[in-house]
Amino acid sequence: MPRPSPADKRKTFRELHQRGCFVIPNPWNIGSARYLQGLGFKALATTSSGYAHSLGLADGAITFDMALAHCRELAEAADVPVNADFENGYADDPEEVAENVRLCVDTGVAGLSIEDFNGNEADPLYDFDLAVKRVRAAREAIDKSGTGVVFTARTEGFIHGRPDLDETIRRLKAFVDAGADCLYAPGIKTREQIEAVCKAVSPKAVNFLNSGAFGFTVAEIGAMGVRRISVGGTMARVAMHAFIASARAIAEQGKFDSFAGVISNAELNAFFSDDVKKRSS
Repeated sequence: MPRPSPADKRKTFRELHQRGCFVIPNPWNIGSARYLQGLGFKALATTSSGYAHSLGLADGAITFDMALAHCRELAEAADVPVNADFENGYADDPEEVAENVRLCVDTGVAGLSIEDFNGNEADPLYDFDLAVKRVRAAREAIDKSGTGVVFTARTEGFIHGRPDLDETIRRLKAFVDAGADCLYAPGIKTREQIEAVCKAVSPKAVNFLNSGAFGFTVAEIGAMGVRRISVGGTMARVAMHAFIASARAIAEQGKFDSFAGVISNAELNAFFSDDVKKRSS
C-alpha cells in the first residue's frame, strides 16, 4: 500500500477539523513521531520547545532554517498529517511572514500555526492591527500555494503575562475574519475560559493546549466545544523528567533503581522494525 502523499495528508487533516475532537500529540524527533503514529493518533504536531530542548537549546532559540528542516523531517517521516508550530513566522513584517509561510508549506506539512508573541516579554504581543495583518498575510500565502494547508492563528497573552480573556477573544475573532481555519489561545485552562473561546469563534475549530493535569478527559474537553487537543512540549518534558530523575539517582545516590520496568531494547527494536516494514510494503 503506497504511503499517503502530502495532498492526502492535508485533505485528512482538514477533515479532522470538521467534526468531533481529536488529540494531536507533539513529538520532538522521528522516533517519537513514529511511535505516536503507531499508537493510532490521527495527526501530530511539532513542538518548538521539545525540539529545542532535545538540541540543548532554550525554547525560542531555534533558527528559521532549523525549523524548516525539522518540519520537513517529521512531515516526511510520518504517514499522518503533521502540523508545524511555526512560532511567530520568524519575522515581524507581514510580507516576510508570508514568504516564510510559503517556505514552511513547501516542507510538506499539513498545517501550521502563527502566534502573536513578538519576543519582548515586557510588551509581549504584536499591536492588534499588526497581529491581524500578519494573520491575513499568512492566509494569503497559503491560498496562493493552493495546497489546502490548515492555518491556525494563536494569541499568546495567557502564557506571556497578559491573561486577559476579553482581549484574547477580541484577537481570536479578528483572526477568524482574517482567514484562520483554527484558533488557539494557549494558557487558558478553566471550563469557563475554554467554553467562552469556543463560543466566540464558532463554528471555527479551536485547539486547546492540555499541558498540565487539569482533570479533563478528551470527551469532556470535546463537550466544551474543542475540536483539537495538543500537548505542546509536555510529552518531551515527561521524557526529559524521567531521564533527569534517573541520572540524578545515579550521580547523587549511586542507585540504578530507575531502570526497573523500563521498555526493553528488544521491544523497541520490534516496534521500529515492524514500522519500517509497514511503510515499505
